[in-house]
Amino acid sequence: MIDFFGYICISLGLFFWFWGTFPLLGKRSLLFKLHSLSVADTLGSMSIIIGLLLKIPSEWPLLILALISLAIWNTVLGYVLAYCSSSEGNYE
Repeated sequence: MIDFFGYICISLGLFFWFWGTFPLLGKRSLLFKLHSLSVADTLGSMSIIIGLLLKIPSEWPLLILALISLAIWNTVLGYVLAYCSSSEGNYE
């Protein structure tokens, strides 16, 4: 039963990965595209890691470290992108 939930989490993660790429084809702004891609990628990656945690619980320290690193990295990257886009026209 745990393996079944692991496969569901991994499948959900793959769904989020592909779902995040569809806004790239739209005609919205670049920042909207990056935001939707990064959110979907973060959710998908975290779901895949949780699925792996359910399937191979013996590797829990490494997988928990991966979850924490992923959450911190994507949050910091989002702030950096927002800062760079807000100061685009300021060349003082």
